[in-house]
Amino acid sequence: MVDESVIDAFQMMWGKFPEGVMLIDKSRHILAVNAACATLGFAEGMICSKMGSPESHRGCLANKALAEQKAKFRKISMDGKEFVSFWVPVVGQDNIFLHFTVGMMVDYGICEETIEN
Repeated sequence: MVDESVIDAFQMMWGKFPEGVMLIDKSRHILAVNAACATLGFAEGMICSKMGSPESHRGCLANKALAEQKAKFRKISMDGKEFVSFWVPVVGQDNIFLHFTVGMMVDYGICEETIEN
């Protein structure tokens, strides 16, 4: 079980981020989600690798990020849109990582300077 202070820190830092963000353990159990991620139907206790189609997880870099303890990212194209997915190990927590995709919930291509949601 992860210390509650880790969950609190996650919510403090990522709670209002405009894209869905998950805190996940090496077994793929979702430990916490931010508000944007909750609107997509994700919740604590789910197994992230069982969400969506198996094909959507083929490019997963979680194992590599945890093994190397370095952030990993991958560009993804889907339905004519481009996204960047990140897997970021949590400092001091060898088996926990953040996972999020930028460009999935917000179209940053339309941004001139500032966008408000």
